[in-house]
Amino acid sequence: QVQLVESGGGLVQAGGSLTLSCAASGRTFSYNVLGWFRQAPGKEREFVAAISRSDPYYADSVKGRFTISRDNAKTTVYLQMNSLKPEDTAAYYCAAAKGISTVVSGPGGVDYWGKGTLVTVSS
Repeated sequence: QVQLVESGGGLVQAGGSLTLSCAASGRTFSYNVLGWFRQAPGKEREFVAAISRSDPYYADSVKGRFTISRDNAKTTVYLQMNSLKPEDTAAYYCAAAKGISTVVSGPGGVDYWGKGTLVTVSS
């Protein structure tokens, strides 16, 4: 079992920045990939970013604006979000998985989810 707890969501104006954090606990050694998905109202959950032990991966919609990173203990993952747009408004979910390819392909490849944190970007 892996437990994921997100924090850092909130309300921000367009063009602003926000950093999300996700603390992982439990059998984290079995799950090399930590990442983020988001789900806007009325839309499907979509991949945002993920990181294996060292390499980051991003959705095209956030490349150049978002940065994913992990701490040295590999149990906390961060999502630095810059130049935020109203279309970034969504619930952001932390995710854990064994393989990067399955995570990038969509939510079906995720083994564990956090409960989510809401990000609202006002125009």
